[in-house]
Amino acid sequence: MVCTRKTKTLVSTCVILSGMTNIICLLYVGWVTNYIASVYVRGQEPAPDKKLEEDKGDTLKIIERLDHLENVIKQHIQEAPAKPEEAEAEPFTDSSLFAHWGQELSPEGRRVALKQFQYYGYNAYLSDRLPLDRPLPDLRPSGCRNLSFPDSLPEVSIVFIFVNEALSVLLRSIHSAMERTPPHLLKEIILVDDNSSNEELKEKLTEYVDKVNGQKPGFIKVVRHSKQEGLIRSRVSGWRAATAPVVALFDAHVEFNVGWAEPVLTRIKENRKRIISPSFDNIKYDNFEIEEYPLAAQGFDWELWCRYLNPPKAWWKLENSTAPIRSPALIGCFIVDRQYFQEIGLLDEGMEVYGGENVELGIRVWQCGGSVEVLPCSRIAHIERAHKPYTEDLTAHVRRNALRVAEVWMDEFKSHVYMAWNIPQEDSGIDIGDITARKALRKQLQCKTFRWYLVSVYPEMRMYSDIIAYGVLQNSLKTDLCLDQGPDTENIPIVYMCHGMTPQNVYYTSSQQIHVGVLSPTVDDDDNRCLVDVNGRPRLIECSYAKAKRMKLHWQFSQGGSIQNRKSKRCLELQENSDMEFGFQLVLQKCSGQHWTITNVLRSLVS
Repeated sequence: MVCTRKTKTLVSTCVILSGMTNIICLLYVGWVTNYIASVYVRGQEPAPDKKLEEDKGDTLKIIERLDHLENVIKQHIQEAPAKPEEAEAEPFTDSSLFAHWGQELSPEGRRVALKQFQYYGYNAYLSDRLPLDRPLPDLRPSGCRNLSFPDSLPEVSIVFIFVNEALSVLLRSIHSAMERTPPHLLKEIILVDDNSSNEELKEKLTEYVDKVNGQKPGFIKVVRHSKQEGLIRSRVSGWRAATAPVVALFDAHVEFNVGWAEPVLTRIKENRKRIISPSFDNIKYDNFEIEEYPLAAQGFDWELWCRYLNPPKAWWKLENSTAPIRSPALIGCFIVDRQYFQEIGLLDEGMEVYGGENVELGIRVWQCGGSVEVLPCSRIAHIERAHKPYTEDLTAHVRRNALRVAEVWMDEFKSHVYMAWNIPQEDSGIDIGDITARKALRKQLQCKTFRWYLVSVYPEMRMYSDIIAYGVLQNSLKTDLCLDQGPDTENIPIVYMCHGMTPQNVYYTSSQQIHVGVLSPTVDDDDNRCLVDVNGRPRLIECSYAKAKRMKLHWQFSQGGSIQNRKSKRCLELQENSDMEFGFQLVLQKCSGQHWTITNVLRSLVS
C-alpha cells in the first residue's frame, strides 16, 4: 500500500527510493525548491587545466549541475535492487534502521541487517528472529468484544501477493491468518508469486506448503507467474484461483488480529455489493513494534494518491466506535464477494504495476451501485516499507494510472487530475493504453456520474471547477525563471529556475485569484495559498483567510499580458537585484509593461 495520513508533499517522488538514491533525490529536490540547497549540492569542479567559457551565466551552470544530478538519479532508479547477498551495505550509522533498534548488534550483525533492509525495505534480520505466532495487542474498540455474529457465515479465500518478500514475513502472514481466522470460515490460502528471483521463496516455501498440505490437503495453493505482472494483475490472478464465496486480497507483509473475519463476513452476507477494508495498524519497519492507527476512512487527492481521512461526521454522530465507516475509496487490501467482484469488473488490468487501482475500484463501486466500508472491529497490522518493491519510479505509474481513471470515470472533473499533475489535457504525451473496454463496462453497469459521487460520497473533496488556467507562470523578461512558492516555512513567493514541480504549480481562477503550490485535496486539509498584495509586497496567504479579511487577492491577467492587482493597481513584475540568487526578485510596482504567460489555458482569460 502506498497511502499516507498527510497530504503528499514534493518529496513523495523521493521516498520511494532507497539508500543513497533517496539521499541524492532529496538533495536534488532541495536544490530546485529552496534558497539554500546550493550549500549542500555541489557541481563537479572543472579540471585545473580547463577554463570555463566567460559568457557562461549562473543559470547555465545550475542547469548543468541539475542535469548531472538527474542523470545520477535516473541511473539509480533503473537498477534493480541487489539481492541481500550481493548488496553493498552503506555505513550503518547513516541508516534509519538503527535509529530505534540494533544498538547491541556487533558491526558484522549490523552489516548483515542493513543489507537485508536495503533489499526488503524492512528489518528482515529481526523478522527472522521473531516467532511466527507472536501475540498482537488487541486494538479493537472495546465494544467489539461484545458483538455477536450469525452462526452461518460464508467461507473466505485469503490471497497473498508477493514479489521477493522475506520468507519469515510471508510465513508470519500465513500463520496469523490460519491462527486468527476460525477454521470453519477459512477455506484456503492462495499465494501469488509475481516472478520472485529470491531462491528462498522457491524451495523453502515449497517445503512449508507441502508440510501444511500434508495435514490439510489442498489448503494452500501457489500461483507462480512466469514473468512479472505487477500487483494489479497479480491480485486478479489470485481471485481467479479462489473458490470460496468471499475473497480477501492482501499484501504478504501483514498480521491478522483476533476476530478480524466475523465482522467482515457478516457485512458481506447482509449485502454482497459491499467491499470491505479492515482498519489498519502499522508494523514499524525497523523494530516490528505494532503502532496503533486511529480509525479512519480511506480517500484520495486529485493526483489519485490514496490517503487516510477522518471518518465522516455522520459516523461520529452515532457515538458508536464499532459502527462501519463509510469510505470513498480503498487503500489497497480489501475483502469482496467473489462473484460480485467479477460483475463489477475486477481491477483495471490495463493499469501498470500498482497505484491508483484501489482508488479506481472505490469510485467504480460507488458509482455503479455498491458501497465501500472500513470496519473498526476488523484490524490488520501492515508493514509500511521504507521503500517499495516492483519499481523505484512508482510516481510515473501512478500518474499514468490516474489518467486512465480520469478518462473513464471522472467526466468533467478529469481536468482536476490533469491540473494536479500539471499535465496538458490535450496531447499530454502519456500513453494510457486502450480504455474502450472500461468505458463499455461503465455503460453496461449504468453507473452514476462523478459529480454524484463527489456530492453524495466524497463531499469533503474540494472542487476546482473555477480554474481557467494552470501550469507554470513565466515572465518575458527572464523566461527561464518561474513563479515559485518559495520555502514552505515562509509566505514569500519568489522566482526560481523553472522545474515544473509542485511548488511552481499556479492556478488562475474565474474569480481572478492566483493559487500557488499544491491543490488542497479536502476541506480538512490546509487551505490553498493565494497571491496577495500586502502593503505593496507580494505574499502567499490562505485564500479563505484573505477573502474573509477583504485583502487584495484579485488579479487581472490575460495570456501574454500583465498581472495587475484589481484594488491596488500595482503589477507583479521582476526587478533586477544582484543580491538575489538568480539576479531578480518579485516586486509589486507601477506597471511597466512586463508580460506573463501560463502553460495551460482552459478558458479565455479576460484582462
